[in-house]
Amino acid sequence: MSTRAESLLRRMVEIPSPSGGEAELAAFLAGELPGWGFETHIDEVGNVIAGRGPASGPTIMMIGHMDTVPSQLEVRQEGTVLHGRGTVDAKGPLATMICAAAAAEVGPVQLVVAGVVEEETFGRGAAHLLEGHRPDAAFVGEPNGWSGVGIGYKGRVVARYDVCRPAVHTASPEEKATEAAVAFWNKVVGYCDAHAAGSRAFDRPVPTLVDMGGTIEEARMTVACRTPPGFDLEEFERFLADAAGDGVLTIDDRTPPVRVDTRGAAVRALCSGIRAQGARPTLKLKTGTADLNIVEPRWKVPMAVYGPGDSSLDHTDREHIDLVEYATAVDVLRYALEKLAGELVQAETAAAAGAR
Repeated sequence: MSTRAESLLRRMVEIPSPSGGEAELAAFLAGELPGWGFETHIDEVGNVIAGRGPASGPTIMMIGHMDTVPSQLEVRQEGTVLHGRGTVDAKGPLATMICAAAAAEVGPVQLVVAGVVEEETFGRGAAHLLEGHRPDAAFVGEPNGWSGVGIGYKGRVVARYDVCRPAVHTASPEEKATEAAVAFWNKVVGYCDAHAAGSRAFDRPVPTLVDMGGTIEEARMTVACRTPPGFDLEEFERFLADAAGDGVLTIDDRTPPVRVDTRGAAVRALCSGIRAQGARPTLKLKTGTADLNIVEPRWKVPMAVYGPGDSSLDHTDREHIDLVEYATAVDVLRYALEKLAGELVQAETAAAAGAR
C-alpha cells in the first residue's frame, strides 16, 4: 500500500462527517483530488463529484458515502490496523474507489467518483445523482470484505405511530395510549412473522422498534421494517393503516429492496479482480439498506457493491480496518475497472458498427 493512499484514508477519517455535517470532508476532497488527476466540484446538495477521462465516452460511476453515524472515535493506528469512525462505513470503500480510479488505465472511458451525503439517513445525496447522471455501469461502496461482492440489499419502510387516549386512573380497565402503542407494535411483529418467505435472514421482513415513549394519554413510536425482494409493500402499508386504528400513521421512508443480476458485467469484473488476487469471490446478500437501493431501480445498468472492511463493525465502537486489506481492495477494484471499461468500449464499438 502506498503511503499516499494510507494518508488519504487517515485524513478522511480524521475529519468528522456525521450525516448533515459532511461539508468539511467534501471541501477537503474537492481540494485534494485534482492532485490525483480528477476534475472536481461540489454539487447542489453537497456531494463531491470527481471525474477523469473524456465525457464523450462510456461512463463508470463509483458511489461512496461521506457521512457516518454521529458518534466519534479516537483515530489511531496499531500496526496495519487503522481505528476510527468511518474506516469501514464507509470512508474505507470511498477511499478505495478514489485510489483505484486514479490508478486505472481505462482509455476512452470516463471514471466518476461521487462522495455522497446523508446515506445514513434517507439517501439524499444518492437521490440527487439521479437528476444529472446516467452512467453505463456503476459500483457502490460498502464494506463486504475485499473478496466479497454485494449483490442484494433489503428495502426499508419507516413509520411513525402517534396515539391518544383519555386520561384515566392507572387502575382503570380502559386502554391507555401506551398500551395501544404496544398493541400496534405486536401486530407489526406478527405480520412480519407471518410473511417470512424463507429461512435466510435476507428473505424475511425484520421489524425494529427504533424509539418509543409516552404516557397514559399520549404515546408515540417509530418502527422500521427491512423488507426483502418480493415483499408486497402496498399490502404492508394497508396493514399498517388498519393496525393504526384511530392513531396517526406517518410513513417517513419507502426504500425498495434490490438484487442485481449476478451475470452482469459489474459483478463479473469484480469477481475477476478478486480471482486475480488469488481468492474465490463470495456473493453477498445484505440485510441492511444502501445507496444501491436508490440508484439501481432508476439506472438499470450493470452494478455491484464493493469495499474492504468487516460490516459487522458498522456503527460500533470497535470500527477499524486493516490497511493490508484496503490495499488489496484497491488492486481488485482497479482490475475490475479496467476489465469493465474494456467491455464497455467493445460494446460501444460493436453498436456503432451495427448502426452503419
